[in-house]
Amino acid sequence: MSHTPHELAEEFPEFADQIHALKTSNAHFARLADEYHGVNREIHRIETDLQPASDEAQTDLRKQRMVLKDELYAMLKSS
Repeated sequence: MSHTPHELAEEFPEFADQIHALKTSNAHFARLADEYHGVNREIHRIETDLQPASDEAQTDLRKQRMVLKDELYAMLKSS
């Protein structure tokens, strides 16, 4: 499979160390990061035509990814 864009470490390279630390020390952050990763992978599979989806489903997934990303970013900034 090709490179998956929008991974957390790429989205927030300045927080790479904090992302790793919070994944191991903060269960809520780890759960959100795992959820973000799953949604992001699903979007990538749709975009690369590996998984069919309606435009509405794709839009809903992108919105979900954005909400997760915003919440993760807020946690990174406050840590």
